[in-house]
Amino acid sequence: MTTAPRGGLAGPVSGGGQASPSQVRPVAGSTLPADPQLARELLDGLAEAVVTTDHGGRVTLVNALAGALFPELRPGTDLAGGALPGLADAVRAGADSFAAEHRGRHLHGLRRELPGGRSAWYVRDVTEERARAAALLAERARTRFLAQAGSRLGLSLDREQALRAAVTLPVPYLADAALVVHRPPPPAGPVPHWIRYAAGDPGPATGVGDPALLDAVPGLVEALDGDASEPGPWWAAELTGVLPAGFGRTGAVLVSPMGGAGGPAGALILVRRPDRPGFDQRELTLAREFAARAGAALAAAQLFGEQAHLARVLQHSLLPPDLPPVAGMTLAGGYRAAGDGLRIGGDFYDLFPTGAGALFALGDVCGKGVGAAVLTGRVRQSLRTLRLVEQRPRELLGLLNRALLDPPDAARRAQFTTLLLGALTREPDGGLRVRLAGGGHPDPLVVRAGGGTEPVRVGGMPVGALAAARFGVAEVRLAPGDLLVAYTDGVTEARGGPDGLEMFGEPRLRAALAPVAGRPPADLVDRLLRLVDGWLGGQAHDDIAMLVVTPAPA
Repeated sequence: MTTAPRGGLAGPVSGGGQASPSQVRPVAGSTLPADPQLARELLDGLAEAVVTTDHGGRVTLVNALAGALFPELRPGTDLAGGALPGLADAVRAGADSFAAEHRGRHLHGLRRELPGGRSAWYVRDVTEERARAAALLAERARTRFLAQAGSRLGLSLDREQALRAAVTLPVPYLADAALVVHRPPPPAGPVPHWIRYAAGDPGPATGVGDPALLDAVPGLVEALDGDASEPGPWWAAELTGVLPAGFGRTGAVLVSPMGGAGGPAGALILVRRPDRPGFDQRELTLAREFAARAGAALAAAQLFGEQAHLARVLQHSLLPPDLPPVAGMTLAGGYRAAGDGLRIGGDFYDLFPTGAGALFALGDVCGKGVGAAVLTGRVRQSLRTLRLVEQRPRELLGLLNRALLDPPDAARRAQFTTLLLGALTREPDGGLRVRLAGGGHPDPLVVRAGGGTEPVRVGGMPVGALAAARFGVAEVRLAPGDLLVAYTDGVTEARGGPDGLEMFGEPRLRAALAPVAGRPPADLVDRLLRLVDGWLGGQAHDDIAMLVVTPAPA
């Protein structure tokens, strides 16, 4: 506050922040000097407009700032007469403060009693303060909107979810209706599609565009082509067919391109009703920023969808197949990929029917995850091709070994696999003759129908490691009811148990097989997988694969 010297009138001075009548407060006990000229000089030096009145409510003095704000006021004017409606209402009501708008300015005033029944009104122009406060609130709202939009759009890795977020988020903050025109991914074709959401709709609606839509909205074709020019508002655009039936006439229509990293992802159309003001410059900037974020989210979701589809296709081709039926025998396979979030890994099995029976393969490539899965695919495809010219297990291993070592960078990559091949031949008495060839793979086990479990020693060296690798061979006969159990080392080397470090081991595996003699192979596989899962107790593990074969019942 500024206090006038020599007992003069005191009043508030301008300050920062939002003003209120309580801030317009003179110092108690102040009086005007008796000299009118001195009183005017003191009042003209204040930062507030000051109007003094006599005991009858007539103006006696108007300082310089009050004269600029209220040119209608002259000495002798009756304040209650209505020259200034807001102030006049306060005087008639006997109020000590008022807030009103006059000539486009927002004013706050406070009355101060003076001796002799006189009064002084201190009035502040708070127009700029209110504008700053409104701008601050608007900026906070824009920041909240962009933060919410970024959060929603950033979580939309599905293309349809990204489209729904792009049309629902701007309503009603930026527009009464939002429309995204986009070109769907192949094989849908080049015809633009649209998704729309309007205030009051239960949810977004979708449809297929036509040339009339592209022609109806100026700038839409350019936006779909990725034109990054400044978006502009358009009035009375014809959007019949894409807006709700009860929407009525359109007001301002704003078109913004939705750019993506790989090219334009679509165009965002914001529509307002006629009773809503057009888009100002800040809203244009905000709409452009939102459209850019929505376009990036849509492009990212589309890329993620394409990669997910590719991953599913590749995963399907790399997963162990459903075993085909083969006359005279029953087979079942089991598989667990390492706990890395993928269903593919380095362990595999496969079965190839032959004229005399079938040829099976069970392998474990070095490594795990995607890299191991790629080598698994190479090994399986090589086996499928090579078995057309060679079906003897050991000779087939030799051809596969040469094939894996043939690429120029094979030695540098040092990729190899352990492998067990078995030729299954039906016998007249219903049994199976199994000729085995091994390349460094764990020996299979035979579970006899009458009880007892025995290993089949095969041995051999890994396939694809050395050009001069040697492979082991063995032969075993399965009588009706006997089971041949082939497995990868992910079973026996599974670490768990009470301390979480003990391996499952072959003795525990053989003990688990003893009670299932004569059972169907599928039951045995389920039992083993449950036992290993329980042993692991949720811990990380290597890939696991197993294959069980038995002569089919007569």
